[in-house]
Amino acid sequence: MSHYRSDRTHSQFLLFDVFGVDRAYGVEPYEDFDPETAAEILEQVEAFAHDKLADSFPSADVHPIRLDPVRHTVTLPRDLRASLAAHVASDWLRLDLPADVSGIHVPASLRWAATEFILGANPAVAMCSQLIPTVVAMLHRNGNKEQQRLAELILERNWTVTMVLTEPDAGSDVGLGRTRAALADDGNWHLTGTKRFITWAAHDAAENVIHCVLARPQGVEGQGGPGTKGLSLFMVPSQLFDPETGELLGPNGVVAANIEHKMGILGTPTCELVLGGREPAVGTLLGDTHDGIRQMFEIITYVRMMVGLKTVSALSSGHLNARDYAMSRKQGRELISLTGARGGKPLVEIVDHPDIRRSLLTQKAYAEGGRALVLYTATMIDRFEVAKALGGNDPVAVERHRLLLPIVKTWCAESGWRVLGQEALQVFGGSGYLRDYPLEQYVRDTKIDAIYEGTTGIQSLDLFERRLVRDRGAIAGLLLDEIAQTVDDLATGALATESVLLGDALAAFRGILEHTFAQADAAPRVAALGLTRLLMSMGDVIVGWLLLRTAAAALARQSDPSLLKTADADLAGSVAAGRWFARQVLPHLTAELVAARLLDEEPLLLPDASL
Repeated sequence: MSHYRSDRTHSQFLLFDVFGVDRAYGVEPYEDFDPETAAEILEQVEAFAHDKLADSFPSADVHPIRLDPVRHTVTLPRDLRASLAAHVASDWLRLDLPADVSGIHVPASLRWAATEFILGANPAVAMCSQLIPTVVAMLHRNGNKEQQRLAELILERNWTVTMVLTEPDAGSDVGLGRTRAALADDGNWHLTGTKRFITWAAHDAAENVIHCVLARPQGVEGQGGPGTKGLSLFMVPSQLFDPETGELLGPNGVVAANIEHKMGILGTPTCELVLGGREPAVGTLLGDTHDGIRQMFEIITYVRMMVGLKTVSALSSGHLNARDYAMSRKQGRELISLTGARGGKPLVEIVDHPDIRRSLLTQKAYAEGGRALVLYTATMIDRFEVAKALGGNDPVAVERHRLLLPIVKTWCAESGWRVLGQEALQVFGGSGYLRDYPLEQYVRDTKIDAIYEGTTGIQSLDLFERRLVRDRGAIAGLLLDEIAQTVDDLATGALATESVLLGDALAAFRGILEHTFAQADAAPRVAALGLTRLLMSMGDVIVGWLLLRTAAAALARQSDPSLLKTADADLAGSVAAGRWFARQVLPHLTAELVAARLLDEEPLLLPDASL
């Protein structure tokens, strides 16, 4: 059996029972879509992920990727190469493509539910292949006829793509990038510079790699200046090609000079790229000059959602692996007293021990809560697409999606990695520290999720500055009001206790938000000390809300809502996860409010050497 444990049942329950996404099926733009088709897609993508992708996940961690320093070629392990080729050649990438680019136009919520299976089975493959539809769509929207043809060639010839932003001295501060682009006589551009940390920049699973490179155009009046506004986006292939047929014409002047030696995701070749070293690195400008950051953010928006889901998929699989292990591993005797000896009692599976049950339920709540957060955010895209198809707009859905994106990326990444290491791996004891089980690889592979595509600190600043400050929390307030309505709706039912706890947590978060607004006006650097707390607290409240909505939907499906143990273990588990999170996580928000109010200048005034 492979490492991967998927949970299609919970995904479908969220989509149809909790969020009711099927209400949009049968109307534009999903007029030919129905729940049966959606369920079939999820089932088939799940099977594909297990059959074609999962087995190469551990082998790619053991068998290293190789760089030939003379020819600058990168060789993948055989199993990984086969998995990547299988996914790139499959029809499943069409789920993420618009209909006018040979895509299967399905709701975003379904696309993301299906993407979880790919990410969970083999995140290394997904980080390459799942980027292809987004870049193809971007080329189709922003490109000239030749670049739109490039979009077609990427699909026809199974080429892969990359995002090329980071430089040795321009990491999170992309505006410090110094890679230059000079206009050539033939209308192409020649790029010169060094890029770093470029995922899937070179490999032998495709004949060509199309690099999306941020660079500064030279010799263009008013352009090429400092900061992000001076950046433009260029399409730079690893192999030059005939623009009509795609026939390869020879290497371009872009080479992989080095492969990074990383803590995790060892199945992804992360390269240093040198452009224009010996030969010109020929590229084409996408759209207008100085529009590069806007264009690149069409990709970044997708990738940030994918990163959050990547952690969720690992945590979910980690939890289910831990549960399987706990149900089979016998150690210790049944605990019936905390004061007496337990000799003579029979050995029990460790799942019977209270602390293991606490750990498993904690893992379950965070995994299912993270999945709910991702899919709820995706339903905002569904809402917008339906409104657009009907000739209207849904500004609330658009703005809520923008609001939730940094929370999806950061809350899932931070919480998921912590719970994987602190809880899921711990269930295995010493065995979890070995490569015999997948948890140690999950922990190594997910740490990066809180770092790339915007670190936790940067995402927290982005949430506050660009999502909350600009409208003084108005968009967030609408969401918080919906949470308050759920508190009222659940006040008299089986989740009455939990509704009170959600209400208390909501009040505490409102207090944190109000205090941060006031502090930002009076002492912005002090306020910045608490922005990560703000984001994580907001994530806790939203996830707690979504878990209780899920619990309420599960109770509605049960014949006897007052009973915890029912014939349907999945429904009982959803109820328990919602209750557990409300009772064991949400009360911490009250303490977070106290801590937020105690922030002062001391950390800012300390000498650096005192930190």
